Amino acid sequence: MSSEPVNVNDFKELARNALPKIYYDYYAGGAEDEHTLRENIQAFHRITIRPRVLVDVSQIDMSTTILGYPISAPILLAPTSAHKLAIPEGELATARAAAAANTIMILSYSSTCSMEEVASSCNAVRFFQLHISKRRDISALLVQRAERFGYKAIVLTADTPRLGRREADIRNKMIGFPVKNLEGLMSIDVESDQGSKLEAYYNELLDASIRWEDIGWLRSITNLPILIKGILTHEDATKAVEAGVDGIIVSNHGARQLDFAPATVSVLEEVVDAVKGKVAVLLDGGVRRGTDVFKAVALGAQAVLIGRPVLFGLAAKGEGGVRTVLEMLKNELEISMALSGCPCIKDITRSHVRTPYDKLPSML
Repeated sequence: MSSEPVNVNDFKELARNALPKIYYDYYAGGAEDEHTLRENIQAFHRITIRPRVLVDVSQIDMSTTILGYPISAPILLAPTSAHKLAIPEGELATARAAAAANTIMILSYSSTCSMEEVASSCNAVRFFQLHISKRRDISALLVQRAERFGYKAIVLTADTPRLGRREADIRNKMIGFPVKNLEGLMSIDVESDQGSKLEAYYNELLDASIRWEDIGWLRSITNLPILIKGILTHEDATKAVEAGVDGIIVSNHGARQLDFAPATVSVLEEVVDAVKGKVAVLLDGGVRRGTDVFKAVALGAQAVLIGRPVLFGLAAKGEGGVRTVLEMLKNELEISMALSGCPCIKDITRSHVRTPYDKLPSML
């Protein structure tokens, strides 16, 4: 392959060559047999686009808003851990790339730069991802810090009562990395001879007792909007709306938690139908092409989140790599919209796609 990538997928091999195997496997790997990891991507391939022709597409407008914040295209940066494993600047470089692309970065709870460092790196809208730890006082302090330093929403990750079984990390005996946001607040020393010390660390840290009632607790300590990440069913989407969240992120944690959980795009409509337009719905998982963004929007997502492509771009070419990844996806989305007869985002409708669950029109 040429050293200059022509699409987002090309960055994966560049990152493989740039990173130590243990770090590449940490970024790229999924849970157990990695069935869901493959399905997140392949499920998009089973959705076809139904283009319209003879529409004026001389001007394409990809801009949209999330929770009232304008962004250049319906593409956000997902919360992903440990960017300093990719390059020394870590999340600071990623944040600058997101700001340059005029989009929103969701900073990971497990970032290797602190939320304060990222906030001071550039002027942009950012959200903060939260895991609820066994020590609620520390979770509350993180939320208060995020609010104080200008983060505009809290993204509560709900699918990690325990860490999934990530066998690449077990084989590599993946070690922990400094969770910068917890520095000076807590230290967990774990010993594990069974494989990944990272898994042992997070199982000591994360609170497996969290319930729907804890949304009320979170609401009581912040005025920020709350999005819940990790919803995959109609039932949980309904409960999320009843709990008063401001948005839902349809996500299987990048296929890193429960293997054989459904591909996110395959359950997107189920969640959209459940919320009935009451809250924003975003999609996380498997987005590798502008056509994937188009399909997700057609099925009811307000925007998508991208995770691994950002990490691969960062590892391969630093801040410029992340900028290129975002530009590639935006360029592909623009072409997809033009060739489908959709001058702006609101023109993309359910009638523009056909899924495996749709009945073919009767042949009369």
